[in-house]
Amino acid sequence: MPETGIDKDKVVFVSGIGCSSRFPYYINTYGFHSMHGRANPIASGIKISNPSLSVWIVTGDGDSMAIGGNHFIHTIRRNVNVNLLLFNNKIYGLTKGQYSPTTPKGSVTKTSPEGTIENAFKPGELTMGAQGTFFARTVDTDPRMMKKVFTAAAEHKGTSVVEILLNCVIFANQVHKDITGKEVRDDHQIFLEHGKPMIFGKDRNKGLMMKCDRMEVVTIGENGVTEDDLIVHNAQDPDDTNHYRLVRMELPEFPVAMGVIRAIDSTVYESEMFDQVQHAKKETKIHTMDDLLHSGNVFESKG
Repeated sequence: MPETGIDKDKVVFVSGIGCSSRFPYYINTYGFHSMHGRANPIASGIKISNPSLSVWIVTGDGDSMAIGGNHFIHTIRRNVNVNLLLFNNKIYGLTKGQYSPTTPKGSVTKTSPEGTIENAFKPGELTMGAQGTFFARTVDTDPRMMKKVFTAAAEHKGTSVVEILLNCVIFANQVHKDITGKEVRDDHQIFLEHGKPMIFGKDRNKGLMMKCDRMEVVTIGENGVTEDDLIVHNAQDPDDTNHYRLVRMELPEFPVAMGVIRAIDSTVYESEMFDQVQHAKKETKIHTMDDLLHSGNVFESKG
């Protein structure tokens, strides 16, 4: 937070219920530990009533994708200028290991002893589907990446959604190991930077290339492929086609996309709401309670 230049007295963290939602107690800013799945509307109300505040929502995959699912997509659709940190450990932790909406299909949990038969939500897909203006992904084991992503989220005007791949050592230990493990992370993650070619790999010799309208992983130097053939990341493209492709990439066919995937300019909800209220005040003929009571059809009742 210090890097953003925002005074701590101008920062509010709002959370729902779950392990993630203890967060407001651990930082020296204003905080609101709210109800299960309800952090988004509370945070929206705070931002609308006091637009000068930097408002952050801290939520988990259960809190935001299940009971809070509707609030999640409608906050994004409205483009309220808040920052949403989604801690995704793919399990219900505080309630002791039930599968969540992001738990991979087939996972054995306390509530799916034979393996869950439900398809998992992907937060990035939901964000894109709700017309999101900002989506980023990072991991809990890379503080430098988190710092870059959080700073970008804070600077964005509109709803910033940041998915953080988080480990639950009790109920879903090593759930992200194929992505975050030291021995595989360079080959299984691709860190995206606006305006730069999509390169990854331990030897920085792999990349993403478009072939017949489809993304493919290629090796630089093989079959005549050069760095100039690779896709250059455009996080600011209003067309979300490539952004949608990036959030959907999964192992083993593709690396998992990290960094700022989408960041486009759009009007924010509270600004348009303020303009609408000011216009209504200017145009109205009713300025006092007496004006209101004497407007419309008025009659006198006599006994």
